[in-house]
Amino acid sequence: MEKGSENKVIALPRVDVASDPVSSKYFRHDTFEPNTEVERAILGLVLRRGPITQLAIANEVDRSQQTVSRLIARLIDRGALRQGERISSGKRGQLSTSIEIVPEFAYSFGVAIFLDALAVTVMDFSGAVIDHRLTTMTLMTHDDVVDELRAMIKELTQQWIKDESRVFGVGVGIPGTFMRGIRRQVNTPIILSEWANMDIEAVLEDDLGLPVWIENDGNAAAIGESLVGVGRWAKDFVYLYVAAGLGGGVILNGEIVRGQYGNAGEIAELLPPAVYPHPNLELLRKLVRKHGQDVDTVSELVEKFDINWPGVEEWIARVRDSLSLIVSAAAAILDPQLIVIGGRIPKSLAEKVIPHIEIYDQRRRSDSRPLPQTVVAEAGGDSAAIGAAALTLHSYFFS
Repeated sequence: MEKGSENKVIALPRVDVASDPVSSKYFRHDTFEPNTEVERAILGLVLRRGPITQLAIANEVDRSQQTVSRLIARLIDRGALRQGERISSGKRGQLSTSIEIVPEFAYSFGVAIFLDALAVTVMDFSGAVIDHRLTTMTLMTHDDVVDELRAMIKELTQQWIKDESRVFGVGVGIPGTFMRGIRRQVNTPIILSEWANMDIEAVLEDDLGLPVWIENDGNAAAIGESLVGVGRWAKDFVYLYVAAGLGGGVILNGEIVRGQYGNAGEIAELLPPAVYPHPNLELLRKLVRKHGQDVDTVSELVEKFDINWPGVEEWIARVRDSLSLIVSAAAAILDPQLIVIGGRIPKSLAEKVIPHIEIYDQRRRSDSRPLPQTVVAEAGGDSAAIGAAALTLHSYFFS
């Protein structure tokens, strides 16, 4: 089991709750009262901007100072906001008391379900990633996963959360595609077949005793990258989620693009079956194992990876055309600022494969159209769990 406790303060993503399927349900109104849309706007503004004056809030949400004052007082009384230091009010020589988020008001857990491992992140109300756990698994059955999840969540809760009633919910990123008309059911990879025919949110809510929000792992990782990775300086990018399989997500203007059924960013579907090899870590594992490396799982591959292993160059040679096709299609259709290579892929491997990726371009008059830069993800392998945790809080509190 690996531990990491480096705090990362992030701004949670902006989501249209009225149209977003990852929103609007909760069953603990006794602990966390529902917020009006204006209250959500105030909370979101304070979260993104940091300590801010009441006057600035009133100007931003287009409400009178009297109304904003009443709403802020209510949010302070609930414990979500508090008064901070005195800062400039924007008028010469005048100081006003700032309003700020209370980090310990609520906590969420973000879970990433891999094919052979579980990752869990705990996040506070300010968007700070408090701690992270990763454990490898022999079996990924429902019972095995739930038993391990309960233990990991309990350990993190006991270590970091003084008041367990402040645990708001759990976000889960899982591989697969959402089914037509069934937003909470995922067509998972074969190794996760037991999860394919169930309402995952409802089942895990019963198992964990907490509200659960489900998300495609590629989308969750893209959201995590937008919060603590390249999204801190780039608002538009296509994320390639390289793990045991291949997935992805699309971030445009800082927001996730889900599509009609929640499956936007399924970049592996760009590759014709049996024509182009999928650039995933299971293929890499098989190649390095063929050359004598004793790695039985993708998690073991990631843990032990050496860029100089025999078989690495063969993997790059086999997948460079696949990656070039995917990246070229993303560049042509979406015109993003960046293409981001992330997921569980080791950083050294991503750095080595990027120079082999070609973005196809019909040069006219000896000039190329503006093309996106391809970069290595900055959020690391925690991104799916981070994104899942952030969406869980945003689904109820922020706009």
